[in-house]
Amino acid sequence: MAIELYRIDDRLIHGQVIVGWGQPMNLGFLVLVDDEVANSDWEQELYRMGVPPELDVFFASVAEASRKLDQWNRDKRPGILLTADIDTMARLAGATHATIRAVNLGGIHHRADRVERLRYLYLTGGELRALQELERHGVEVTARDVPASRPIPLSALLEASGEAGAA
Repeated sequence: MAIELYRIDDRLIHGQVIVGWGQPMNLGFLVLVDDEVANSDWEQELYRMGVPPELDVFFASVAEASRKLDQWNRDKRPGILLTADIDTMARLAGATHATIRAVNLGGIHHRADRVERLRYLYLTGGELRALQELERHGVEVTARDVPASRPIPLSALLEASGEAGAA
């Protein structure tokens, strides 16, 4: 089974991931990739509180995740890998040399310098360019908040924003 979903969601582990994605996938494990959380026992414990006991949770820095990705992909259970931001996922994708083939934009929320692209997706121009760079390296990028919704390709987000040719 391995890692079936690579998701960028600034809330990381929360109900939509555990129930909305995890239950239909019959999830066996979660990997949370974040350099700060990987070094904070306190934050790790907070995230573990939102996870059922039968679900394994692994916390890793980008460097550690790039070393362990093959191991997680050999796991017989289905898994989800989460990052809180585009930069972290891009660094991981760059370090793993084409292991990551698709990325789900699941929730990147409002902040002063971001523009609404979807009700759950706000991006800066720089973040859009970083996503385009991921696609240039063979990673399919789609936005999809829950499994029942239709995946929206990055090209549609760019067309809607008038940035389709930008890079």
